[in-house]
Amino acid sequence: MTYAPYVMKNQQLIAILESIINAKRVYRDRAALQIAQNPGLFPDLIEKMYDVTDPLHVKAAWVLELVCLDTISLLDPYISRFIQGLPALSNESALRPASKTCFHWCSYYFSNRYLGPELDPKDKETIISCSFDWLIAEHKVATQVFAMDTLNLWSKDEPWVESELKSILEMRTESGSSGYKAHARKLLKNL
Repeated sequence: MTYAPYVMKNQQLIAILESIINAKRVYRDRAALQIAQNPGLFPDLIEKMYDVTDPLHVKAAWVLELVCLDTISLLDPYISRFIQGLPALSNESALRPASKTCFHWCSYYFSNRYLGPELDPKDKETIISCSFDWLIAEHKVATQVFAMDTLNLWSKDEPWVESELKSILEMRTESGSSGYKAHARKLLKNL
């Protein structure tokens, strides 16, 4: 009997994601509003984002980003699941919103607005590791910039991150795109 409501919620989520005709903001905003109005769908949205065999996982990442930009605290109860799923992502269209959500949540985590529990050491390790992976691998500039910013936040809490980040940025600044170079130089001035 408990299976039917889960399937029904999942079908509702699928309908919301399928209503996103293309990447235009109006469609993504409409879907994000529907999730915000039905927060019980939020855990299913996270699960769908990591179902990389389903093409809807990209749309789930888009929507998750927008929901979190509006109400980042919705992610708190699911943060471990969100973080532990990050290594599964490889599609660039899902990586960019995931890296932006990581940065946004980490900014919140290090702010004085965060009231949730401390992150598990395994989750810290995963978010830092994924951010370094996104920074080092060939990814789009936006993904790399959000990874830089996330690592910059963690460098205040984990001192070794600062030296590694600085080393990578110094090494890769000249070979990166103009957006990468500009952001890397700005960060290097503050490290």
